[in-house]
Amino acid sequence: MRFGTFDISVHNHGFFRLDGGAMFGTVPKAIWSKLAPPDDENRIRLAARSLLIRAGARVFMVDAGMGDRWTEKLRHIFDIQPQADGSGLDPASVTDIILTHLHFDHARGIFRARPGAEVEADLRYPEARVYVQAANYENAKKPNARERASYLAEDVKLLERTRLVLTTGSQEIYPGLWVHRGDGHTRGHQWVEVKGDGSSLAFPADIVPTSRHLPLPYLMGYDVSAETLLVEKDDLLNRAVAGGWILVFGHDPDVTAGRITRDEKGHYALGETLSL
Repeated sequence: MRFGTFDISVHNHGFFRLDGGAMFGTVPKAIWSKLAPPDDENRIRLAARSLLIRAGARVFMVDAGMGDRWTEKLRHIFDIQPQADGSGLDPASVTDIILTHLHFDHARGIFRARPGAEVEADLRYPEARVYVQAANYENAKKPNARERASYLAEDVKLLERTRLVLTTGSQEIYPGLWVHRGDGHTRGHQWVEVKGDGSSLAFPADIVPTSRHLPLPYLMGYDVSAETLLVEKDDLLNRAVAGGWILVFGHDPDVTAGRITRDEKGHYALGETLSL
């Protein structure tokens, strides 16, 4: 779709599964399982989706999926299912990659397995600048015990080989294209806002990972500060309702994007569903 001066589309790198209880935190299984049915190992299906923003010769890709550098054991644990690329996306055409944060399901795809090697890596997008919040980069280099399994040390080290650009707070990285810092999900998480035609299109990443997570209390067990995230999430969704924003859901297996409304009880809910 055309949005302001930008051409917007999405690309799904594939599907994977995580524990449903971890994805919904304190929400009882009797409730979340109706929204996201689990498999026999209690895992729910998730997408690894990127937002593509084209502006003339610049191609911005927000998040990069999980990549292909996985042992068979981990591929089974996460039930990783790569998606055939039907988007026509040429990795060499990507000029800029905005990583919302460096958890493996968002950042590992900027590298690809070296032919003949299971875990050795080459850059998948060799010409791209890579934007990461400075606070998240430092966090990833020395993660706390709770997040150590999500920030993979070898991948953080590999970032030194990229054209790394460290962002700080709310920052306009291209006219009409903004990143905004949040610390509830993980320190230095950044969500992306595209401004145009008097409204905005946002990629909230793990602030609102799926359309099923729109109710304020529906937070993940992975979030490092539920109290902080509640404030950040409420602010983002309130602005989305007031401004008629489009939200793109990075992990939703079925719903790519939509506009947000409030239901009869005043709770945030999905209004119009959109395909990009």
